Amino acid sequence: MKGPAVVERMVATNGVELRVDDGGSGPLVVLAHGFPELARSWRHQVPALIDAGYHVMAPDQRGYGGSSRPTPIEAYDIEQLTCDLLGLLDDAGEERAVFVGHDWGAIVVWALAQRHPERVAGVVGMSVPFLARPSGPPTAIFRHLFGSSFFYILYFQEPGVADADLGRDPATTMRRFLAGLSEGNGGGSLAELVSADDGRGMVERLPEPAGLPGWLPADELAAYVAAFTRTGFTGGLNWYRNLDRNWELSAHLAGTTVDVPAAFVAGASDPVLAFTPWQGMERWLTDLRGVTLVDGAGHWVQQERPDEVTVALLGFVEGLDLG
Repeated sequence: MKGPAVVERMVATNGVELRVDDGGSGPLVVLAHGFPELARSWRHQVPALIDAGYHVMAPDQRGYGGSSRPTPIEAYDIEQLTCDLLGLLDDAGEERAVFVGHDWGAIVVWALAQRHPERVAGVVGMSVPFLARPSGPPTAIFRHLFGSSFFYILYFQEPGVADADLGRDPATTMRRFLAGLSEGNGGGSLAELVSADDGRGMVERLPEPAGLPGWLPADELAAYVAAFTRTGFTGGLNWYRNLDRNWELSAHLAGTTVDVPAAFVAGASDPVLAFTPWQGMERWLTDLRGVTLVDGAGHWVQQERPDEVTVALLGFVEGLDLG
């Protein structure tokens, strides 16, 4: 992410170093990416938020890009991930910030709003709605629901398996992930990610796009490919391998609500919404200030429809009391 108003720097926090795109001044907005992404997925929103008078920090989260990639799987549990983001506030000398998260980043910022509401001025989840703590360990629930079928989250659980699959050819992996889950390909890719286990891995199940969508120019895709060629995918996959651990670590939050100002943004064609519907989320978000479904967008909503997402974010942030 380049530009005169943004610097790339390393922030030491919570036992790791995070590479952060940092710029602007004013109330702090922290942007947390998902899987398999990088801070650059916010490349359109960062300058827009800076121009609107905000201080923006967008990290490569732990396990990604230029940030630390600890070896132990448990180093990627929800306590570590939320504390990483709190460390950015401490580095900036701020008591509170607005947190915006996409995909796995949404799960982290929702959790942060529950765990440390005094540090959260507002929270926006993108693509993954707030999910209440389930009645049992998530992987056990998934195995009950999907039986012997292939389900990508269960496929991700065994260390080394998905790592090798996704890392075999990062160019194919990232092309199919980014273009395959964008608008127009979402339904087909969802069907393949929850289907009979015929021996295929994850990458084989993602559709090969006829070409790159307009929002994903070749040089942008190349930047993702270069990053994941260097790092591999293990860091990001380890987030999934903590689902049951996260469930155990959140026992004290069972039945609790998110009480800070909140909003939800997603692509109307996002396949994730088929198995994590946003309807009913208002029961758990006591100050829900808006749901924005962006027509013509799939899973990578802030990249596919940057202008609409930026308008939604600014509308939410400008309505907060950030004094």
